[in-house]
Amino acid sequence: MTSQLNVDTIVDKAGSGGTNVKIGNTSVTVSEGGSSTTRTVQGLTKQWTSYNQETPEVYNSFNLSSMADNATGKTQHSFTSVMTGQRLYCVAGIALDEGESQASMDGCDDDFTSSSVYQVNTMENGSNSARDCDHGYTQVVGDLA
Repeated sequence: MTSQLNVDTIVDKAGSGGTNVKIGNTSVTVSEGGSSTTRTVQGLTKQWTSYNQETPEVYNSFNLSSMADNATGKTQHSFTSVMTGQRLYCVAGIALDEGESQASMDGCDDDFTSSSVYQVNTMENGSNSARDCDHGYTQVVGDLA
């Protein structure tokens, strides 16, 4: 027999604020309309980085242990908590350069991608010339190991 807990708010023992809640990897979230569900943990962003390729500098991040400048337009991101394997996660991103023409991010480079790192490449729009940008944003979805 299953149990159900009905509450309006969960707070810490002292009643003064929020508390940590641990959910299982099979937990589901009900859609706004109530007609469908999705697995909560599976749908979360597992890593993201806001960075400057020119400096290089990390502005802000989640689940990033380090970032390396491998060459012009090539930035490698290392996970703090690794993914299940190479090609078992998806990286999405965008690159911008203030005051100059915009650049494109072409995604991951398989030669530098594994369960613990991924590399993104940026290039000048309209050409195949690699370039560094002062605003890069990446996010990763998939399964953590």
